[in-house]
This record gives sequence, C-alpha cells and structure tokens, in this order.
Amino acid sequence: MRTRRIGAYVGIDPTASSLHIGHLVPLMPLFWLYMHGYRAISLVGGSTAKIGDPTGRLKSRDPTSKTDMTMNIIKTQQQLKQLWQSVEDQARKRGYEKEWAWRRGVVNNNAWWNKQPMLEVLRRVGQFIRIGPMLGRDTVKRKMTEGDGVSFAEFSYPIMQGWDWFQLLDQRGVQMQIGGSDQFGNILSGIEVVKAARESDMNPHTRLPAESELDDPVGFTVPLLTDASGAKFGKSAGNAVWLDQYQTSVYDMYGYFVRRPDADIEKLFKLLTFLPLSEIQTIMAGHAAEPSKRTAQHRLAFEVTTFIHGQTEAERARDEHAMMYGRAIPPVPAASNGGMGAGATPEQYQAVQGHPTTIFNKPRIDMILPESLIRGKSIGRILYAAGLVSSASEGHRVASSQGAYVGGAPGRYQKIKEMNPDQISFTPVKLWFPQETQNYLIDGKLLILRKGKHNIRVIEMVSDEEYKASGQTYPGQPYTGMVRKLNEHLKAIKRGVAVPMEEIKKVTGRQAVPKYSQQTLVFPEDKGRQRKELESKLREELANLGEEDGDGNKSDDSSKW
Repeated sequence: MRTRRIGAYVGIDPTASSLHIGHLVPLMPLFWLYMHGYRAISLVGGSTAKIGDPTGRLKSRDPTSKTDMTMNIIKTQQQLKQLWQSVEDQARKRGYEKEWAWRRGVVNNNAWWNKQPMLEVLRRVGQFIRIGPMLGRDTVKRKMTEGDGVSFAEFSYPIMQGWDWFQLLDQRGVQMQIGGSDQFGNILSGIEVVKAARESDMNPHTRLPAESELDDPVGFTVPLLTDASGAKFGKSAGNAVWLDQYQTSVYDMYGYFVRRPDADIEKLFKLLTFLPLSEIQTIMAGHAAEPSKRTAQHRLAFEVTTFIHGQTEAERARDEHAMMYGRAIPPVPAASNGGMGAGATPEQYQAVQGHPTTIFNKPRIDMILPESLIRGKSIGRILYAAGLVSSASEGHRVASSQGAYVGGAPGRYQKIKEMNPDQISFTPVKLWFPQETQNYLIDGKLLILRKGKHNIRVIEMVSDEEYKASGQTYPGQPYTGMVRKLNEHLKAIKRGVAVPMEEIKKVTGRQAVPKYSQQTLVFPEDKGRQRKELESKLREELANLGEEDGDGNKSDDSSKW
C-alpha cells in the first residue's frame, strides 16, 4: 500500500431488508481507505445471496422469494449510497480534500454472474481448488456433524465469492478484500481462487501480473460486533439494530449506544466513528472524571447516528432523549420489524415540502397497495397513491411528460414477459392502459416506481381483503376523500350530532383551537369548487355553535364537536 494505490472491497449479501450496525465495522476501514486515496468498492451480493453463506450456521438459510430479494437489493443499494454520501460529508468535516484518486462505487455481482457460464468458472478455477482444506474448516465440520449438512450450492459459495474478487481485480484493480473475522476462511479460499483464475488465463495479453508478492490478493479482517451475550448481530439472531429508521427508529438507535457499558465505549469510538484518536482520548478522560453523566456514551450515540441518519435526525433524537430523562416524555414512534409497509403512515411517504428530496430526507421506500388499484387504475392514480405526486391529475401530467420511472428494461411496456429481477433498470413511465401495468410486476406482485433521483417506491401488490385488514389507506382511495368527509360532518352537525374535534381537524387541516368562536378556520386554496362550498357551509355551522346563548354566555363545549 506504500508503493501503489490498490483497491479494496467489502461484500454484503442482501439477505435482509436492511443493513445493521454490524455491517459498519468492515465498511469503516473501506471508508478510511477511500479518504486516503485508495479505490473503494462496496459489493452487493445479489447472486451469492441466492446461495447463502453457510459460515457459522448449523441450518441452511430458507429460500428467498424474488419479491423479497428484489426489495433487499434495492434497499441495500440505497443504504450504501446514503452511507457513501455521509462519508463525503465526514471527509469535508475532518479537513480532507477530495482529489483525483478518490474513486468509489456500489457494484452488484449480478453484473457478471448473470452472463457467466459456470463451465468457464469450473475450467478456470475448479481443477485447482482442493476439497480437503475446505472440509477441514471448523464451520464446515460443525455443519456436517451437528447441523443439517452442507449442500453442493453452499460448498460452492467460497468459489463464487473468490470469483467475485477476481472480477473486481480484473476490472477495477481491487486487490484487497475486507471482512469480519468470521469470513477468514472464505477470504483464504478467495485468495486461492483469484490466484488460480489468474494463472489459468492462457492469453498473455489479458493475464493479470504475478511478478511478485505485491501482485497477490490480500485479505483484511475486522472484529465482529456482538451484543452483551457475545452473539453476532444479525437477522437470524434477532438482535439487529437496523440502519433503516422504519425498522429501528432513530431514537432507539441513539438509545442503544447510550446504554453501552463503559468498557466498550472507547473500542466503539475507534470502530464506528471518524474521530481522531486524540479527540477520543480527550472524551474518555472527561468521561472518567464524571462517569455518571455518560458524556462519552452520548457523544458516541450522536456521532454514529449523525453518520447513519444525518445531523438533523441525530439532533432530534438527542433532544428527545434529553426530554425523556427530564420527565417530559415526547411521542416516539415505535419501530416495526414486520413485512413490507408494516406500521406505515401516509406521512412517511410524503417528500419534505419546500426542500429537494435527498438521500437523507427521502420518504419511506417499501409499501403495500391493493390489487384493484394496481391492475385496474391508471398509472397516474398509482403514482398518486404511492405518494410520488400530490394528485391524480398531477400523476397523469407527470406520466405524459415521462417525469417518473418504472422498474423495467427499455421498451418493457411493449413486451409481455416477466421482468428479470436481477437486471432492474428504470424506464420512463408513459400513459399506458391500466391493464398494462401488470407487465412490470416482478414475481407477479412487486412494482417499482421512481420520481427524481432518490424518491423510490417498492410496492407489494396485495389482495383487497388483505389491504383492508392492514388498516392502511392511500391517497385517492375510494370513499375516503375529503369532500365525502366534509359532507358527512356537515350533515352530522346540522342534525345536532356530536362530532369529535380531532375528526374535524383531520378534514379541515386546522390547528388545535380551544373554542370555535375564537379562531377563524383557514383552508388551503388549491381545492375544487364542491369542496370549497362545503367548507364554507361548515364554517357557518361551526360559527353558529360559538354564538351567545340566551344568558349572554358563549358556548364552550367544543371538545365533543
């Protein structure tokens, strides 16, 4: 590394719908290398995830559906892009100046496995790899003797991982693989695969150099991040702290680091933050003087949360935590570990008004919508239901101007065949017939839409009954419109029926007021004629409720209306 700018990579199999904090440990050395001028690649294992790494497991992974795999790949790629943007921000903050050597990328190994003949892989490396050393690995022995055995596909996993390394070395000069300590055996196997593939190239013009040890592949391992019981973080162990704020809330992530014991704090500072060692020592010295204040834990929580979710969210989590322990408890949304769209609210799919959508303030990605909408309504209404536009008419304008995109190959809307989930690309949306939307469904139930660079929706189509049971609603859903609700409330008030104040606020958008008679209702102006007329009548009825009675008193029972 002192004589050449080698490249390095970290591979992540998208076996879950989100990364977790354990993934940050091998990624941090990659980020540091990038900031010091070395090429850095984060590899998404779209193909290797279909096999599953058997390392450290006694039971084989359950098969993953096309729908879940596509969702996992998209969300993993988005999270890696967000982390890389945070790295750029941290580099500027720490005084690093970007130069020509700063090169990075997010690569999916589907790029070569989808067109790579297995015969070529076996010819190049199969005859040079010996079974004995692989059988001698402790993890393989345990799975064969204590678990459910090792399948041929699992046995091929180290070869696939090694071939990934060779492809990155050949195409991008990536000479180093970084992984957790549990990947030591796979990295050793990968080194052998890379060397075998290099030596088996019969073309002297394309053969990679092997003149000295400086040309050989290099492995680099990092310690595993474990919980208090010593178990590795992950979906299987059920102890993951997810990077997705809808699976682990920002507040909960902040609180997780605040609760870390004193003995772990200095190590976590070094593993998960970009703070200089001198500053870490100063923080730990201050903490040692007054450990009860947990200043080191709060600084660690703030630094990690800022890196993952941005400074604004980190400051909000810090303030909420301070309010919590100051006995003023703020509302904290519960995180959801359910399926697609679990625990979702319409607000989570709305872009921030007045600001561009960025990698940090982007709306929630995953959602569910009913089959009747996806198969029977126009693409403009689907864009509206997904929260990508503010109305169905705007959705039609966006579609006609090709301002939104659908997951599919160019010309896809003209071809009646299932899209390959391993080769997702985006095609401009057009005003096609409603029944043509189904041509873009992955595995018959997954629709991917995008508006702008970061505003993405991965929509799972569910039955109408299942959607109704979920309790969710979407913009433009029949029988849930504002005009209908205004009419119902107006009729109820005229009949003298009490209407809960909260229901009126939802319809009118009015801020909380103590009495009807003390504040004028103000409605947004961009509305249809029918709705404006109904709102005017509702104002009159509410004003009548606040008029004086026979004794000259004001009506004050506004809470029940």
